[in-house]
Amino acid sequence: MEALKPRYIEGEGTPELQWQSWLAQAPLGTTPAEELLQGCERVVIVSPHPDDEILATAAIMQHCEANALPCTVIAVTSGEASHPGSRLWTPDQLAQARERESAQALALLCPGSQIIHLRIPDGQVQDHQPQLESRLQQLLRPTDAVFCPWRYDGHPDHEATGEACAAATADVGSRLFEVPIWTWHWASPGDQRVPWQQAVRMPLSADQLDRKCLALSCFRSQLLPDPSTGRPPILPRWATARLLRNFEVVLR
Repeated sequence: MEALKPRYIEGEGTPELQWQSWLAQAPLGTTPAEELLQGCERVVIVSPHPDDEILATAAIMQHCEANALPCTVIAVTSGEASHPGSRLWTPDQLAQARERESAQALALLCPGSQIIHLRIPDGQVQDHQPQLESRLQQLLRPTDAVFCPWRYDGHPDHEATGEACAAATADVGSRLFEVPIWTWHWASPGDQRVPWQQAVRMPLSADQLDRKCLALSCFRSQLLPDPSTGRPPILPRWATARLLRNFEVVLR
């Protein structure tokens, strides 16, 4: 996730209690990871910012680790723009810290994974979308299952990443799965802008959810306030609550 100017995303968004009430009755099917990944030889997770991979695909990564399925995380940016105007964090310090936090989190969920840093400028993925698409075409294989943010997720970097992944997977022949992340903030239960008919739940066991929470705790730069600017955490509890359920939602 990332600090951003209001677009779809402002305020605290739709409370998790509203989502819980709706999701308890919503006709979203449950699909275990092994069924979703049938026939795939590698999982590739394309993450716009460090921590998006943990928030969106912890279930998939833990499945990969448990089943010796190769997993590669492609880090699009290093998240260096998350604290504008900070005297505590320079962009270079943030990039180093967030790459380190991501490595620590991945070591908890999927220590056998590989991470590739593209270091596209944070907040400028749309401007570099052709470059990203070209790089993905080089890195992806036809037998990959690719996970990325939904191309209409509401955050510019997320949407550009999703669009680049859609184009690259269509070209290479990889299987594409899109994941709503910021969607849970700006959308409302049953929102007709979201293709719920494509959505499936991927369950997390209690142990898997505990590991996801522990992995997320590695991102201290995003979970603590910035005293130099007076800004609250980039990832406040009301935001993480929507992504720390006992299941994750994937659009297939």
